[in-house]
Amino acid sequence: MVDIGCGAGMDSFLAAKFAGESGRVVGVDMTPDMLGKARAAAEAANIGNIEFKEALAEELPVPDSWADVVISNGVVNLCPDKPRVFAELLRILKPTGRLQIADILVDKPVPEEAKSEIDLWTG
Repeated sequence: MVDIGCGAGMDSFLAAKFAGESGRVVGVDMTPDMLGKARAAAEAANIGNIEFKEALAEELPVPDSWADVVISNGVVNLCPDKPRVFAELLRILKPTGRLQIADILVDKPVPEEAKSEIDLWTG
């Protein structure tokens, strides 16, 4: 499994549980601080089937056709080159792989006051 934009690793940790001892999870994020938190949490929880890598979603450090599952939660909307992101997702997925994306979609302009209130976007 690969978690694109893993942040502090919460979805990666859930994926690691589903993957089981024989499975592997790679969490990818562009933010060193968040990766540090993810690595520390994985070590504290003794989660051994997970690793975290620093990269952009447009340039994933994962071999071709490696992943059975790719997940991304709230990240694709932040990527400037979405076609490149989707090309990368398809590149790393096995031919029978599954892709799960959860993201924010708006169909009208977002008020400036809502944009500036980070808690509205991050929960």
